[in-house]
Amino acid sequence: MAGVGPMTQDWEPVVIRKRAPNSAAKRDEKTVNAARRSGADIETVRKYNAATNKAASSSTSLNTKMLDDDTENLAHERVPTELKKAIMQARGDKKLTQSQLAQLINEKPQVIQEYESGKAIPNQQILSKLERALGAKLRGKK
Repeated sequence: MAGVGPMTQDWEPVVIRKRAPNSAAKRDEKTVNAARRSGADIETVRKYNAATNKAASSSTSLNTKMLDDDTENLAHERVPTELKKAIMQARGDKKLTQSQLAQLINEKPQVIQEYESGKAIPNQQILSKLERALGAKLRGKK
């Protein structure tokens, strides 16, 4: 770059300042002790129930009391005994095993087992498939 002209530097001074202390730094033990030594006023406030979870655990709410007092027994509806016997009877008449019947209605053999043992929750779609496959009326009046 020789011959282009005099080279000058255009530098501006850079000022680096320390940030003002945030609220956490103001409460720092070192800062508080320095303020005490200098004789500055220090305000200390004790918060009620600070660092405890007493409010959540000690008092029972009205809703919790109602739940505790509730004695209602909730359970899912199960397959009635008449339906279990009707499925087993119709399957026996057709000379089908549980797995063969399950394959006919495109369900797992476990589903048929649950219906015949009474553990299944009745499903109208499965019951209609069983009625069609077994050729027997399983729901409603017999």
